[in-house]
Amino acid sequence: MDYKFNFKISKDRQTKLGDFRYHKLKNSYSVTVNQGLNPYSFLITYIHEVAHVRTYRQFKNTCKPHGKEWQENFRILAAPVLRREVFPENVLKEFSRYLEKPAASTSGCMPLTLALRSYDKDAEQQQVLSAVKTGSRFIFKNRTFEKIGTKRTRALCKDLNNGRNYLISGVAQVEAVA
Repeated sequence: MDYKFNFKISKDRQTKLGDFRYHKLKNSYSVTVNQGLNPYSFLITYIHEVAHVRTYRQFKNTCKPHGKEWQENFRILAAPVLRREVFPENVLKEFSRYLEKPAASTSGCMPLTLALRSYDKDAEQQQVLSAVKTGSRFIFKNRTFEKIGTKRTRALCKDLNNGRNYLISGVAQVEAVA
């Protein structure tokens, strides 16, 4: 099937890696992907967004954005690149697992997120919250926290400025406090 859409590489956004839009007045589609992603994250995000184009063309607004129809289209579009020639072994393994039941974001899948982040330019300097020991202090989004404990995929953390507790994703990138 041939689906035409506008594609743009966008500046990095904190809240999303890519985006799909249907422009009703123009009857056109657009896909964006953040420029700062490593090649493997970029490709997975691109396929994710193209799956939205395909799903919208097939079903319009009659299904959920990340429902079973989108999941199936994502798997179909990803199948040709699920090869060692495209992805390193650790990413291929975790991406294949993720595709069994893909979610709205790869960041919800800790093993895939960690595999992908290992190929970021600054991978050596990165530390994820799940690797921080309980009782340790860290900086996240220019605020200082103390890790209190872990709850499944998130960490319970105390903001040392206001005393409030927050749940923060275990894959959040943090900076250790000396």
